[in-house]
Amino acid sequence: MQTRITVIAAFSLVFFAVGQVGAQDSIKRTPWGDPDIEGIWTNATLTPLQRPPELAAKEFFTAEEAKQFQQARIEQTNADRPLPPGQVGAYNDAFFERGTNIVRSRRTSLVIDPPDGRIPALTSDAQRKVEARQQREKTSPADVPEDRWLTERCILFGATVPMLPEPYNNNYQIIQSPGYVTILVEMNHDARVIPLDGRRHVSTNVQQWTGESRGHWEGTTLVVETTNLKFNHQSRFGVGYLNGLSDERLRVVERFTMADANTLTYRATIEDPTVFVRPWTVELSMDRTAGPLFEVACHEGNYGMFNILSGHRAEERQSR
Repeated sequence: MQTRITVIAAFSLVFFAVGQVGAQDSIKRTPWGDPDIEGIWTNATLTPLQRPPELAAKEFFTAEEAKQFQQARIEQTNADRPLPPGQVGAYNDAFFERGTNIVRSRRTSLVIDPPDGRIPALTSDAQRKVEARQQREKTSPADVPEDRWLTERCILFGATVPMLPEPYNNNYQIIQSPGYVTILVEMNHDARVIPLDGRRHVSTNVQQWTGESRGHWEGTTLVVETTNLKFNHQSRFGVGYLNGLSDERLRVVERFTMADANTLTYRATIEDPTVFVRPWTVELSMDRTAGPLFEVACHEGNYGMFNILSGHRAEERQSR
């Protein structure tokens, strides 16, 4: 009996190993041997970042529930729908690019960890800073340009690190070369050049708006670690998931894996112990799409900022 079990176990291991080799061999590769993830991709999705409270512990939709949810989301997010009296809209629906489907896994949120599908709570210190900032915004919302969100100033959006869907321009082009992966982000035309040669991160004194990325391959998965992001507690960061807060302890680890020839699975873990009580992870599917990417020539910061600041100066004069 023992001999039979041993033989069966050995056969199972060999069968598993052969299957793994077969899967590895089926993956398209670059001329220099790296898994090929090149192409133009979109992460537009109707799946919300956080699980809606009414879904509670429901992690996945059934196929029928997914259809109903998709239709409801399309109706709810339609920018051309009638608005309540006194409420002003922004762009019409032609500008938006949310897609028509939820993620392929049918998860109820992009956040997959914590298990409740919600972004973790802020630390007590971060919560105090948020409340202090909100109080200041009531009395001094536009004393100087730095009081306004980075998105208003056309400096930074939330589509770069991590690569979270925006209301529009949810397209990326991945270009590979020996020792590097470059990701062109359509939103605000950012470009990330990611070295794969094992070099160290530079000093934390050298910060960049989109941070400093270093990558390596783990099997067929590209792993990218980004640090040295140029955020601080005094600047209002334009991406809601950070509540305008972060510091030199922010670290984002992304994983890119080909699910099939036309689907790239993207997973990112966000860690900042100064801001969040625990790390959290998002996952979404990126679909291959036709190009080209277009330049997002964001120019609100050129003249919109003048109007915002001058408008508040006018309000101050009227209140005297």
